[in-house]
Amino acid sequence: MAEADRKPDAAPFRVYRGIDAPDLNETEKMTLVGLTPIVEAGIGRWVAAGVDEGNVTKVLFALPHMSLTYAWFKSGFALPLHSHDADCLYYIIAGSLKLGTEELGAGDGFFVGRDVPYTYKPGPEGVEVLEFRTVDAFDMKFQGRTEAYWDKVVAGMDAARPNWSAEKPPSQH
Repeated sequence: MAEADRKPDAAPFRVYRGIDAPDLNETEKMTLVGLTPIVEAGIGRWVAAGVDEGNVTKVLFALPHMSLTYAWFKSGFALPLHSHDADCLYYIIAGSLKLGTEELGAGDGFFVGRDVPYTYKPGPEGVEVLEFRTVDAFDMKFQGRTEAYWDKVVAGMDAARPNWSAEKPPSQH
């Protein structure tokens, strides 16, 4: 490719270091959308039930047309049904997860198209995934529309949370 053909935002070469990666919540890369009073209250209850204790999510790399995020979800972490406004490709580094009826482990992955709702449940050792997206900033739209749905999510967190303090990433086992 000729220099004149290169996009102005394209970086010809860049190194990133995981140790320097900011927490997703410390960036402006993810925006919550579609909030209703029930969804907003449900998210508040979910956060209070231990979201920060049950996962680590780091933005490893981002350019305007792509991003790479690392996520570690501890065992049983209740990830609510949600969607993003970008295509997402997931690769499992270590541990396992259940996606619908599929059990996936290290070396497996899955693709979720933009605006397609999904959820998964980390396995008994938790799961570490890489998330590749077609954008650097994206939205998150939670699909749980009833208090009963959020009751179930919070109950899942309450059941799993006692195990988290002793857990380490499955890649370190």
